[in-house]
Amino acid sequence: MRNKLSISLAMLFFASTLGAQTTEVANTGPGLTSILIGVNAVLLLVAIFLLLTLSNAVQRLRASENGKVHLTWWERFAALKTEKSEEELKLDEDFDGIYELDNPTPPWFNFIFYTTIIIGILYLLNYHILKTGSLQDAEYVEEMDVAKANTAAYLAKAGNLIDESNVTLLADKEGIEAGAKIYQEKCAVCHINDGGGSVGPNLTDPYWLHGGDVKSIFKTIKYGVPAKGMVAWQNSFNGKQMQQLASFVKSLQGTTPAKPKEPQGELFNEGGVVAPADSTTSKATALK
Repeated sequence: MRNKLSISLAMLFFASTLGAQTTEVANTGPGLTSILIGVNAVLLLVAIFLLLTLSNAVQRLRASENGKVHLTWWERFAALKTEKSEEELKLDEDFDGIYELDNPTPPWFNFIFYTTIIIGILYLLNYHILKTGSLQDAEYVEEMDVAKANTAAYLAKAGNLIDESNVTLLADKEGIEAGAKIYQEKCAVCHINDGGGSVGPNLTDPYWLHGGDVKSIFKTIKYGVPAKGMVAWQNSFNGKQMQQLASFVKSLQGTTPAKPKEPQGELFNEGGVVAPADSTTSKATALK
């Protein structure tokens, strides 16, 4: 009996753990998935407990001298009949020597059957009449919203996960200054300290070779332009640093360099490309 009790407690703990994990992920209270897991775990527990009970009773029966043992209420619930022989269970009707036994549906089966009916009624009330619970499609939408919020919060803390698909323009002084420091160390050699351009193009005018929005600038910094000698910085800087650098480059727009290089590429505004520049695109190394 102690063994059966230990197994039962272990199964209940396992079921509750699964339900708690599902609920924690959704963070919206017990959902349909956790309810179904709990119900299935309880039914599995009942089935295992019945098998253990039957096995124990059969061993006791074999150990008895007259083939009769006292049945507990649980063994009767499991429909274990040890006091009756097959002859005593035969009904009067027979067909070509085939007899029908008086062997009604076992109580444990009826218990599970009626339990499923009750669960079905509660399900109907909860999800379709009172609508206090969320159906699977609604749970999916809720969990996706939670996942997006968690992803956004995580990305805000993890600079390495910033890429060209989710990078945003920084406006804080600290971020711009960090980008300026990187620019002076790595980019000024080709684009001049004031961004006027030398080997690389002018970063202060509105003309761009590879797009002038922050995502395009970030992408150019990250992957470079190998055909024109522009280095890919993805192995040197993390996502946060490239975001800071791209934001600083954007801040150079509209400034007046000492010796600005002629425009290259196409005229750009935040609404899109407007018109090509008058000058021919240079074959020199380009950040833009």
